[in-house]
This record gives sequence, structure tokens and C-alpha cells, in this order.
Amino acid sequence: MQDEPYMRDDVQVPHRRQPPTVRMRRLAAELRRLRETAGLSQEDVTAQTGVNVATLYRIETGRTKPQPRTLHALLTAYGVTDRDRDALVHLQKDAGKRGWLHPSDSGLPEQYTAYINFEAEAREILNFETIFVPGLLQTAHYAREVISGVLPTATDDQVQRRVDARLKRQLLLTAPDSPRLWAVIDEAALHRRVGGPTVMRDQLRHLAAQARNPQITIQVVPFKAGAHPGMPGSFIILRFGVIAPDIVYIDSMGGDLFLEEEAELIRHNMVFEHLRAVALSPSDTATLLKALSEDQD
Repeated sequence: MQDEPYMRDDVQVPHRRQPPTVRMRRLAAELRRLRETAGLSQEDVTAQTGVNVATLYRIETGRTKPQPRTLHALLTAYGVTDRDRDALVHLQKDAGKRGWLHPSDSGLPEQYTAYINFEAEAREILNFETIFVPGLLQTAHYAREVISGVLPTATDDQVQRRVDARLKRQLLLTAPDSPRLWAVIDEAALHRRVGGPTVMRDQLRHLAAQARNPQITIQVVPFKAGAHPGMPGSFIILRFGVIAPDIVYIDSMGGDLFLEEEAELIRHNMVFEHLRAVALSPSDTATLLKALSEDQD
């Protein structure tokens, strides 16, 4: 089949290349995942659709946005239909927009699918939490209690699928090329008895154990620090190094908010630096975690 028409449609070289937006990167990652799930190589896709390998590579790495007919051809080749197709078409239309609110969908086994994909590619994760222990550092029992509490109408099966997804995310921390995790936690999160004393004792001990991983740093902002700039809410900064711009992620009742404007990145990085400064040192945090775990009754 001929690929020349697709080359004309898809290869758009701007005078000054802009980094891919969050939506563009999300679309690229999803199209790559769909192709791999379908068991197709890039050469197979070229044979079926006429989209040449070079163009497909640029689409799957977020370097170019697929034109509508190219996207439909790819989705047909991957066997994507109905709701998933509509969602990806909508994502393609908005791929040039910066910032993104990804609505929550309680029907999905992984409520934060978009975030999980970005997290898996990050080289450094800066996580500030006010209410919960960070998801990457939760025990299975703590995670189950948190999810059950936050989603009181969820079935046991739905809760378990979310717990499994959370534990699967944690495999990042033991991978050979694991990202650097720096977690700052408000002390309030450690005093909330999620699941009771046994669950909290195990969770606090788990935090202390994880802090011994050289790739993980844990600090606690103590009550005595008083008011601090993190009080408005939790956030995560994902750093990708030279491969892509950073992203700020905020989990809210309305959905998953992704921020990428330079002003937002500067503001959240500044807040995180301030939080690291007012938090207990890693060694003092370890002492506090030990004391709190022994105080459970």
C-alpha cells in the first residue's frame, strides 16, 4: 500500500518545534500500548494501514499529532471500538492544548490510568501528601482501607482491583532503573488511624523500611512547623529528565489534573523546596516513624 498520502498529512514541521503537551504524550502512549496489545509490530501496522514506520514512530513518541483519518486507520487496525475510540478521537482533537483535567471514572479498575502511564516513565517523583501515605509507599492493608473509605459504594471486587493496581505501581521502586522518589508527608497523615492500630503500625514500619532504600527519601512536616505552603493540598511533580518536560499532577474529587505551564511548574517546585526545608530531616523522620509505630495500641 502507498504511504505517501499519510506522509503529507502527518509530517508537519513547524518553524520552531514545541515540546509535546500532556494530551499529546498521553495519546502517543495509548496508541503505542494498543499496538503492542494487538500484537502488531510497526511494520505490521504499515502493511495494514499505509502509515509508514517513520510516521508511526513520530506519532508514538508524541513528536507529531496523527491526522483524523490516520487515527481512525490505526484504531481500526488495533480493534478499538465505541467508547474507547471516541475518547481517543477527543484526545486527538485537543492534543495541542496545554494542561489537562482527566475526569475520574469509577468503572475503571485503575482510576488514574493516565497518571500511572506517566509515572512509569518518570525519572524522579516528588510527592507531597497532606492526608494519606503516598500511594507508592502504602501497604496492601492500608491501601484497601483507604480505597474503601474514599469509595464507600465500591464493591469488594472494585476495591481489590484498585489495591492490585496500586501494588503493581510499587514495582517501580524495585526495578533496576527505578525512579528517584522524594516523599514529604504532613504529620497529620501519620496520626489518622486508617484501618486501626495494627494496620497503622505495619504501615509506619513499612515507611521506615522503605526509607532505607537509597532511591527513596522520606520527610515528615511536623505539627510544630505550623502553617506551611503545602496546606492547600497534595501534589506530585513528575520529572522526566531530557526526554520530556515535567508535569504537575493533582488528584481531586473532580478528576486528575495535569499541569505543564512553566509558571505552574515553577510554583509547585518552589513549594516543594520550601516543604523539604521545613520538614524533619530523613533521620529525624525515621525516629518519629519508630516512635509513632510503637505508640499504636
